[in-house]
Parts: sequence; C-alpha cells; structure tokens
Amino acid sequence: MIVPSLAEAESKQIFTPNELALLKVDKIPKHIAIIMDGNRRWAKMRGLSPAKGHWEGAEVLTEIVRAASEIGIKTVTVYAFSTENWRRSDGEIEGLMNLFQLYLLKKREMMIREGICLSAIGNLDKLPKKVLDTYRETHKATQHCHKINLVLAMNYGSRDEIRRAVVKILSEHEKTKFDPESLTEQAISQYLDTSPWGDPDLLIRTSGELRVSNFLLWQISYAEIYITDVMWPEFSPKELLEAVLAYQGRNRRLGVQ
Repeated sequence: MIVPSLAEAESKQIFTPNELALLKVDKIPKHIAIIMDGNRRWAKMRGLSPAKGHWEGAEVLTEIVRAASEIGIKTVTVYAFSTENWRRSDGEIEGLMNLFQLYLLKKREMMIREGICLSAIGNLDKLPKKVLDTYRETHKATQHCHKINLVLAMNYGSRDEIRRAVVKILSEHEKTKFDPESLTEQAISQYLDTSPWGDPDLLIRTSGELRVSNFLLWQISYAEIYITDVMWPEFSPKELLEAVLAYQGRNRRLGVQ
C-alpha cells in the first residue's frame, strides 16, 4: 500500500463535486469569522488536559481554512486569544503561547503551498516575544499568497480595538483642525484592525454558546450568525459547508426591508 505524503494529504480535495454543486456560486460569503469555542470542554469530557483540546483545535483550523478556500471564501478571521483570556491559569496561558509559536512554525510551509496569506489583529505587542517574532516571520513568508487570508485575532478584544482606533484618530488630529462631521462610519472603519479585509458576511460560533464575546462588535453589525452545538475540535468541513448553505438560504435585507 502506498502511503500518501503529508503534502499530498493536505493538498487532496476536501469536497466532492456533488457537495460543491449544492452551493450558489454567486452567494459565497467573502469573509467569515469564527469563534472557535469548546476546546477545553471537549478535552474535559474525554478526561484530557486543556492543552490537548487546544492542540486538536489547532489541527481543525488548518482543515477548515483549506475547506473555506475550496468553497471560494476569501478571508477567515478566527478568535484565537482574547484580551480576557489572560485571566486563565498561568500554565494554560503558557501552553497556548507555545501552541501559537509551534503552529506558526509547523504550518508555515503548508500555508505557502496552499496559498494562505497569514495576518493577525489585536494588540500584538503584548504577546511574548517568541510568539510575536514567529508570527512576523510567517506573516512575511506568506505575503505573496493570494488564495485565502487567514486572520488570527490574538490578544484581541473588540472594545480594545475601538479604543485603539479612537486613540489613533485623536493622535492624528492633535495638532490639526478636525471637522467632527467628517468622522463617518466609513472613516472609523479605516482605523479598525480589520480594515484590509472588510466586515464579515457570516459569523460562526461553535459549542452552542449564544453570545459574541467581545469579538468584532463593530464589524458584525449586519453579519449573519450561525450557531452550532458542535465543539470546535469536532467541527468539520461538512459543518462549514452546512453553515455556508444556511447563510445562502437567508435573505440579507441589510435594513432595506
């Protein structure tokens, strides 16, 4: 029996032609955001450590980004580490930071091969130097990739993002006249972390929780929200396809009707 190499396994098509035929090509969401919830609960239910749940979740992320790319989605923004997550135990935080660094190292070549352009949002300067340096190296190495954007929200909180945007605006106009009427919604959006990719069309939250947890509060104003009881380590490409099909079945009125 011939065992496929890792590169071949990662490059193998995820969806069948029949599955892809279910999609309306003119209604593919350009940008999806995901709250990857349930790693710790998934591990606890199996008598495993929280670290094992986070490791499994990291592997799922790789598969979901590849699946999103195959569907035709252009940007996936995921909630990797919130400003509130610093309240967790020192051991879990250290484990997460080690995971981030190893993930960025281990998956760098795969990202390049699969055309995944890596970026991050949040107050990145507060991350450990080893994580920040590794992120910057992977970010630089994937900037020529244009198939799909993977945006990691790291040390991210939406209220903090808006606060930082206000600080930028005030700093820029500290010594110049400023017409308050020029501060439109569009102008404010340009100061947000997500300005290069625009607002998400679809927000997915796993593990059944019914809250947005300080994630992209400004940007999801008109996003469709999809909640699934499936915990993140068990979230599959099939689940992603179902979320996109549910999105396509909705009438996005955007306040018009």
